[in-house]
Amino acid sequence: MSRHPRLAAVAVAVAALTLLAAGPASAGDPTVTDPRVVAHFDFAAGETPENIALEPDGSALLTFASAHKVVRVGRNGSGPTDVATLPTVTDPPGALLTGIARAHDGTLYVNYVTGTDEENGIWRIRPDGSAPQRIVKVPVDGFPNGLALDERCRTLYAADSARGVVWSARVPDGNEEVEAAVWATGAALRPTDELPYGANGLKLHDGAVWVSNSAHSTLLRIPFGKDRTAGPIQTRATGIVGIDDFAFTGHGDTVLAARVTADKLELVRPDGSHKTVLTAADGLDGPTSVAVRAKSVYVPSAAYFTTQDPDPNLLLARVSRNKL
Repeated sequence: MSRHPRLAAVAVAVAALTLLAAGPASAGDPTVTDPRVVAHFDFAAGETPENIALEPDGSALLTFASAHKVVRVGRNGSGPTDVATLPTVTDPPGALLTGIARAHDGTLYVNYVTGTDEENGIWRIRPDGSAPQRIVKVPVDGFPNGLALDERCRTLYAADSARGVVWSARVPDGNEEVEAAVWATGAALRPTDELPYGANGLKLHDGAVWVSNSAHSTLLRIPFGKDRTAGPIQTRATGIVGIDDFAFTGHGDTVLAARVTADKLELVRPDGSHKTVLTAADGLDGPTSVAVRAKSVYVPSAAYFTTQDPDPNLLLARVSRNKL
């Protein structure tokens, strides 16, 4: 979620919703323990972490939405160290850096929401330190948010929160720029009149594109069909109020989801039931995204909806995958 002017009413609308009860506990649930905040950021300087990718050594790459930059934070909390800064856009105001994906060679891809024809879309940040470059153009009224990279097929997928679609685009080899194409669309991806913020987080997992919808409080699965086209949208979980981005705990379909307006981390089971595993008492302050590596879970918080003493931060915890 974000402080974008178009979304000023989001917090009010979400606060009016009724939280649904969590599903029954399961002996096979992964457990999340030992939470600790390893880094605090400067809200006034725009250091609001929106999305996360991990490096091989366990360092976190974070997009600072309001500062329009990518930073690196060590597993021990060292940093943040600047990796790249996107060009400043002031007209219209409210530009945001959102999703991030990392290729194995260290190339980064990020979504930049600007409302301008020259900048709105997906940008590439090469590991050689060269200037970031837009490689995928998204319409000016689009809001690309969650982002994932299919390296084998050299294709990027982005969830658009404003248009309620999933974009796809091939990764160009050189400096050319390509147009985003609508890969999936449907009512399940769209925003609502009450909450103008639909498709949000996005992950590739087990032959499908998974998407969260903040307006509908849902987790969706869109299987790949023939020729990598989008199959029918499946609703896998409901009632996850305030869901932002998410991550899978392993090879199965169990998910850890950030509930940005509730200051909670939610465990979502394959049957769609869910329960809260971390709260504000553990250090969460508007959690926006999740990353899992081996036995560690990373949760950035952006403090978007905190009116007094906001504490944007990065929390690490231990995740253990239990067996029935």
